[in-house]
Formats: sequence, C-alpha cells, structure tokens
Amino acid sequence: VQLQAFGGGLVQPGGSLRLSCTASGTIFSISAMNWHRQAPGKQRELVAVITSYGSTNYADSVKGRFTISRDNAKNTVYLQMNSLKPEDTAVYYCHAPIKRYSGSPYYDYWGQGTQVTVSS
Repeated sequence: VQLQAFGGGLVQPGGSLRLSCTASGTIFSISAMNWHRQAPGKQRELVAVITSYGSTNYADSVKGRFTISRDNAKNTVYLQMNSLKPEDTAVYYCHAPIKRYSGSPYYDYWGQGTQVTVSS
C-alpha cells in the first residue's frame, strides 16, 4: 500500500492550493484520512481529519480556511486551502489507517509529504 500526495507549491499570502492524496495497492478498508504538517523546527501537527462517513475536524489554526474531503471510490483525500498565510508554510503529509484484507488489522500509512510555501 502506498499513499501519494500531490499539489504543493509556492503561493502568495491570501492564495489557495488544493492537495490530494491517493492510496493504492491492496486495500480492503480505509479508516479516517488525515492531513498533518510539519514546519521547520516544529513538531508535526494534525491539521484536519475526515472519517469514513465524512465527519470532519480541524485544527483551530485552519478552521474556516481549510476544507478536507474524500472520495471513497478513489481512495483519495483532498485538502482545499484558502486564505493561506505565511505560517501555513510546511511539509504536508497525508495519513490513513488501512486494512489490507478483511481479517487483518489496520496499519498506519503515510504519504511522502508535499511542500507548501506561502510567501510574497
């Protein structure tokens, strides 16, 4: 199983970016799909969570600006980021607990990270 994240880049303050992350391989079930980020010199933090049923939760720092969504048919999670600020600059990682077979436990998988830089 692999998680591949796409969509990072350089954007000016106030701009928008959309990240996507797709899980591929032998997959029976995916639990909640999440986005984390890690800025230079800081600990990795949880940014947004979406359950398999579509319930969402956000870090206070991104509420009202970021929207997480998922397409279960495509095993893909998205993060729409609007009104970006310089403090949003970080490497963004997707994460998901995935069950490969019906009788197996969930294991944690992480994407490779995609750089988001907000700067004028």
